[in-house]
Amino acid sequence: MKGTYTLVIELTEPDRIAFGAAGERALEAGWYAYSGSAFGPGGFARVDRHRELAAGERDARHWHVDYLLGHPASRVAAAHGTPGADVECAVARRIDGDAVPGLGASDCECGSHLVFSPARGPLAESVAAAHDRRL
Repeated sequence: MKGTYTLVIELTEPDRIAFGAAGERALEAGWYAYSGSAFGPGGFARVDRHRELAAGERDARHWHVDYLLGHPASRVAAAHGTPGADVECAVARRIDGDAVPGLGASDCECGSHLVFSPARGPLAESVAAAHDRRL
């Protein structure tokens, strides 16, 4: 199955993280939402790949979010998706929080597809409202 997904990620301690060619960012401890497209090979299996990277079962970093997920103080807390719809940019714009500039949106005109919130509740509710179901 293919579609659009958003990961809800916890970063338990602040740190500076290098995001490949996008450069280094100082990230606060808290909650992040990353919206991505799963229209490539494997579809929503990409979400499983992200979870494996966050669990330390994989090393390859292909997307900006992989640099955050590869940090030892991060974990994927939830994933939501909209099957069959290419709505990555629309979903990213609907999520309440502070955008982390220049991340996750290198193939579109959005400023970011990574959003920060110090609290899980409002971010998680916003993500769930932007999608059809939990993955």
